[in-house]
Amino acid sequence: MGRAQAEDPETEAPANEAALDDGAQAVPALPEQHDFYKMPAKFGHVPVAEEPLGWDRRRRFEHLYPRVRLPTQVVERFEFGSPQLEPNRLYFGDNLHVMRSLPSESIDLIYIDPPFFSQRNYNVLFGDQNELRSFQDIWEGGLNGYVVWLNARLYEMKRLLKPSGSLFVHLDWHAGHYVKVELDKLFGYENFQNEIIWYYSGGGASKKRFARKHDNILFYSRNVGRHKFNVDDVRVPYKWTAGQKRADGSERDLERGKLPDDVLEMHGIMPWAKESIGYPTQKPELLLEKFILGASDAGDVVADFFCGGGTTPAVAEKLGRRWIASDISRVAVSITADRVAKLVEQQQNEATASGTQIAIPDFEVAHWGIYEIAGLSQMSDEGFQGFVLHAYDARLESTSSTIHGYKGKEPIHVGSPDPDRPVRKEDVAEFANAVLKRVGSGGTGTIIAWAFTESAKHIAERIAAQEKVKLQFVKLRLIPLESPEFAAHVTGVHERYADLVSFVLPPSVRVRKKKLGGRRYEFDASESIALNSGAKIINAQWDFDYGGYFTSSPGFELQRTKKGEPVLRAEYEFPVAGDFEIAVRVQDDLGGEAIHRDTVSVS
Repeated sequence: MGRAQAEDPETEAPANEAALDDGAQAVPALPEQHDFYKMPAKFGHVPVAEEPLGWDRRRRFEHLYPRVRLPTQVVERFEFGSPQLEPNRLYFGDNLHVMRSLPSESIDLIYIDPPFFSQRNYNVLFGDQNELRSFQDIWEGGLNGYVVWLNARLYEMKRLLKPSGSLFVHLDWHAGHYVKVELDKLFGYENFQNEIIWYYSGGGASKKRFARKHDNILFYSRNVGRHKFNVDDVRVPYKWTAGQKRADGSERDLERGKLPDDVLEMHGIMPWAKESIGYPTQKPELLLEKFILGASDAGDVVADFFCGGGTTPAVAEKLGRRWIASDISRVAVSITADRVAKLVEQQQNEATASGTQIAIPDFEVAHWGIYEIAGLSQMSDEGFQGFVLHAYDARLESTSSTIHGYKGKEPIHVGSPDPDRPVRKEDVAEFANAVLKRVGSGGTGTIIAWAFTESAKHIAERIAAQEKVKLQFVKLRLIPLESPEFAAHVTGVHERYADLVSFVLPPSVRVRKKKLGGRRYEFDASESIALNSGAKIINAQWDFDYGGYFTSSPGFELQRTKKGEPVLRAEYEFPVAGDFEIAVRVQDDLGGEAIHRDTVSVS
């Protein structure tokens, strides 16, 4: 592909694979310098504040949104037969903290479609409690609060972009101009490339004003003159081909098309469109193709930290880019995973039909802050110990069989990954002796586990009481993994972080099936039960030809009533008689998810 500007080889960015680090290593920060956010003091005679709204010279945005240390949990891997390739990554969690876990200068292109500052109900799409809490935080401070919330994330996006990288921020008239001012401060006024107008038809009619028929996409480069722009890949076909002459009489190059401008005219997603998945704010694939083709090359890393219905990762996959995506909604993450898996399945089928071979990276679904108990219980003892110590902000100790790590100077013991294997009194006594030998009389130690037997609790109390008879003793704390005390290092740093760490159970899925006639059946998952306290079932996706990994059948990606309520029933007519393995994927509003499979004999 061509580029408007060649990259400087002396400033080559890290390899793409670095973008998909699991967050376990320290993240290098950009140098602390005023030039990172510096902008002109004046536009003409108009003075301009130099610093972004919410910025602190010493702590950047961490005085408002403190940094916390938590691991990621890979809950699912979609395998496509190329394990030698680094997998793409789809995150469920708060995107600010997800971005902070990624290495600097590791992404080529970021596109985001954040919630518009409209305060309309469509900003909360599914009723996920995590999504609802996030959007309540956005609106609480009015427009300034919204801008500060977004600034903290835009700052991280600049850190993540390679020197040749670009950012596209999709907004509308509500706050687009306010965010433009902040982007000038964060990225530099000179790095502004375009305000792209997406003009669409349908809706917006008014008798009080001109119809509002466009969105605004702000295009910034990380470094002016070094950013990629593949102009030949985004040329626009001429509308007329006959008699096209230049002023000097020469023929126009009609096959290449004309140079693109900053107005993109295309329809939004119509309900009957082939690419429609029923996602309320879904954007057209053609729109994302323009940005990805124009500002990245094959093999580059493309990211979207408000991925919603998954248009960005789907288009990136289709165009041969690597990708990272995240969303605060578990339903959105499930829809995105399903969409990309179906796309890859289609690509593989087409390759097989044509007799060609293609290498497609796997992709992983990873959670940050919201952890699936079922997955943790399948870990090895060593893997579980490392996960718990990371989540507890402690360090790993690999030289002892009973002291697994330290928080400061305090020894830590981690129980079994199996929730049905509580810590026993023998475990407590062994750990107490190890602490006594390592730390000495008067030392303290902590045991973290899913549960403790009553005898374990009793012996811990007896050990602690030995101080009264002046014997050697240690002080022990028994901390359940799901207790507020375990997450205190996170929840204690900010009042909004109270729900940032949680452990979730999968729903109990119950499906009734009924033959309606011929090969048509009804499937009903409405009796499924959310096992997480206070949770409710909010979505069901159906796969009527399950084959190794879940890909929903067309029309069953996302079903909602006109009032936005989930539809948990499905009617389906099988194409032929025979045995079919079907699957339903169900989510609750706290992040719990389960897949239920069954076999149907169709006659």
